[in-house]
This record gives sequence, C-alpha cells and structure tokens, in this order.
Amino acid sequence: MRIPILVLSLCLFSASSLFAQSGYYEDAFRFSQVKPSGSARIMGVGGTQWSLGGDVSNIAGNPAGLGFFRSSEASATIGYTNWGVETSFLGQSKSYNTSDFSLPNVSFVMANPKDDFARGSFKGGSFGISIQRIANFNTEYGYFSDNLGTTSIIDFYLQDAQGFTENQVVNFGLTGMAYNTYQINPKLNSNGNVIPGEYEPINGFIAPFQDENILQEGSSSQISFAYGANFNYKLFVGGSVGIRSLNFNSQKTYNEEFSEGPLINSSLQENLYINGGGVNINLGLIYKPIDYLNFGFTFQSPTWYALNDEYSASMIANYDNYDYAPEGKTLGLEEDFTDVFLSSYNLNTPLKIGGGATVFLGKNGFISTDVEWVDYSAARIKSKDFNEGPDNSEIQNLYASTINFRFGAEFRVSNFRFRGGYGYYGDPIADSDYDRSSQQITGGLGLKIKKFSVDFALVNQKFNTLYSSYQVLDTQGNNVGPITEIKNNQLNGVLTLGLSF
Repeated sequence: MRIPILVLSLCLFSASSLFAQSGYYEDAFRFSQVKPSGSARIMGVGGTQWSLGGDVSNIAGNPAGLGFFRSSEASATIGYTNWGVETSFLGQSKSYNTSDFSLPNVSFVMANPKDDFARGSFKGGSFGISIQRIANFNTEYGYFSDNLGTTSIIDFYLQDAQGFTENQVVNFGLTGMAYNTYQINPKLNSNGNVIPGEYEPINGFIAPFQDENILQEGSSSQISFAYGANFNYKLFVGGSVGIRSLNFNSQKTYNEEFSEGPLINSSLQENLYINGGGVNINLGLIYKPIDYLNFGFTFQSPTWYALNDEYSASMIANYDNYDYAPEGKTLGLEEDFTDVFLSSYNLNTPLKIGGGATVFLGKNGFISTDVEWVDYSAARIKSKDFNEGPDNSEIQNLYASTINFRFGAEFRVSNFRFRGGYGYYGDPIADSDYDRSSQQITGGLGLKIKKFSVDFALVNQKFNTLYSSYQVLDTQGNNVGPITEIKNNQLNGVLTLGLSF
C-alpha cells in the first residue's frame, strides 16, 4: 500500500537532505572553472596576461601590471557568444545552439605615477576597479534516439531500492517517487506475500526509447579592487580582492517510452537554482630584468563561496488503465511531486598558481606565454543541511590537477595592432581514457589614435565531455547506464573601447 500523499509530503520535508539535489561535486567543478578574460586586447593574444602590464585586464588578472600605467584609463567591453553543441547517443546525433550578448568587462584605472626624477625606488602606482564576467553557463544539450536503449532508469530505481523496506524507499528521493508512481513494486512470493527488500519493475525488464533535454542558464561575475606599484621600473608588485556573484539554473527533462505496456511512457523533470557569492585574493609580481623581457608570477587564492540552492522534481507515469491487483487499483496517469527543498553550503574552489614571460620586439610588438597549475581535486564543500562527505570524496577521486598554457603575439603596424593566440587547458578528470581537455584559438585587431583605442577579438574554444543520465552498475561495478558524448564549440566576439586621460 502506497503512503498517502499528505503523509508522504511530511516525510519528505523532514528528510529534505535525502531529496536535495545530487551532484554537488559537479557544481564544485563547474564553479571552479575560470578561464582568463578581460579586454579584447588580452583575449586576442590567447588570454596571456601573467607577464603583461598596462592593460585593464590586470585588475582581475595579474595586478602587478597596474604599475605599468602612466595615465588613467577607462574602458568597456561588449561581447557576443555563440555556443554550439553536438551530441551523440546510440549512434544518433543532435545539434543545439545558444547565443547571448553580454557586457563582459567594465574597468577603470586611476594612475598616480611619480616624476621620473623623483628620489627613491618607488615610482608610483595605480588603483583599478573592474566588473568582469568570468563564467557563462548558458547552454542547452540532450539527446534523442529511435533505437532502444540498453537499460532503463527503472534499473537505477531497482538497484537503489534493493535491500530496503517500503517505508524506507519512499524517502529515497527519485526512487521513492518511482515507487509512488508504481514504476517499481514489491516483489511477491508464490503466496502473494511481500518479499522484504526486493522489488520488480511494473513492465518487466523491457528496454525503452529514451530522450533527455538539459537547459542551463546563468553566469558568474567578479568585482575586483586592485593596486599595482612600480619600483625602479624593474619590479612591479600588486594585489587585489575579488567579490564574486553567481546564479545558475538547470532544468532537466528525461523521458522513456515503452513498446509494450502496462507502462506506456514516463517523464522526470528536475529543477535546480543556485545563487550566492564569494571572495578571493590575488597577488602578483612582474620583474623586468632588461627592457625587452618581462617575467610574471601570480597567486590566486581559493574563492570562498556561500551558496544557496533550491531543488524540486516531478514525475509522471502513464499507464494503459492497468489493474494492479496487489492494491486493487487501476493505473492511469500517476504523478508525484516534491516540495521545493532549500539548502545552503560553502564551497572552496582550488587555488591557482601561474607564471609567464614576454619578449618585446622593440616597438613592433611582443610574444608572450603563460603556464598555470590548478588542482580541481582540492575543492571542498561544507554544509549543515546535508552530508557533504560523499561529494567531497567524489571530488578527490574524480578530479585531478591540470597544467594549462597559453601563448600569443601582437604585431604593430603604425596605429594598427594584429594579434593571435592559442590556449590549452588540461583534462580535469583523473585516470580517464576520454580526453576532456580544452583548446582555444584566438585572433584580434586593434587601432589606437592618440588617447582613444578600439580593439576586437574572436575566440574559438572547443572541448568534449561525456554525460550520464543515470547510473546502473553491472556485476563488476561498472556503469552501464546511457552515456552521451557532447562536443562543444564556443565562438566569442568581444569589442573593447578605451580612453586614456
């Protein structure tokens, strides 16, 4: 006998941690990924900036570069992003496309240089403030197949429920909802009595047609306050404080359709909203041993986030008026809904250490390169609302440290600037035989007329991932649930207008 809806609702509310969104470890990784951004000038040279000075991107990048400014500057950047996705599932492909406009960077630098003949090693410095978009979450992906799947999400429900009583299973999140919509039911012995801890699918073990759609929206931004100082035009040091905000929305809709009854089709929808803020510290230095060479170093602390999330789910199972004898009930359209569950948690993202070098080609341009290290397995979650232990263990086991590198060049012809660059970001998954590294190719143009500058850059980034709708384990403990390959192709265009004064 199913527990009445009113009682079920009270049980879910009292055990909300069991119904809170799963996969906090995925969010830890998602919110830890930050690729260099800023002005179109920096984006045009591949994002290289650890050893470059005199650009507004130094405010959120290497603040030591602010020491290079001899005049104040204000700039604004507008951007357009086109995110193309191609998925492959059971040999069938599907394409998605998402685009949006943004204001990825607004910056102001107040320079206070000392006179060239001033005594002492301190030659002045600059204060900077910027508002910068550091992450874009707007995308859509999914899959559809006319071929029968090899497993069903009901197999996941069965494995999750195995060994537990009905009173326990009703509180098992999505598995409890599957029980309440009769997709899994207690197994009966030859006498018609319930076998405790054993369950069977309403349809038997029949493979379904499957499709899923995931829509994600949101972004993360940072307000940075920075200062960079100049010592004898040789050593430049700086520091900054960043205040981050983020919002993230996700809506997943998963469907199954069966060629035989009594279950005709089922649908699961999950809604997740996360928002919050954080703070970080950034320290940097640039050393100039000779006029045509810079060395740069930066240390970026973890971002200490305080986040809130809201999670809800609904499930529908559509039957062909099936008479379920054990309860004397005719099954038609069976539905179950959760309340909106709220939880709060702290997330510490991994720190980042980077270095770079720039060689100047007289007044004709420069060549610059960056390298950085970040350990995604160092992210940590802490909460009083749920048990964060399993997610922290998953972070440690699943993710790895990466070495990322970038290089770029700028060439000057009169008032014009021509730029190009390349970036490689290592695979963040430990012990994986699937390459999830990311590569980007950039190019740009610039024009500087007296105190006015205009710069444009195009950034093309490509990376592949795998998506698992649910997990079903075989006898060796391997996941045999559906796996979808996702190929991402992002094209970003940015235009920066700058004014020196």
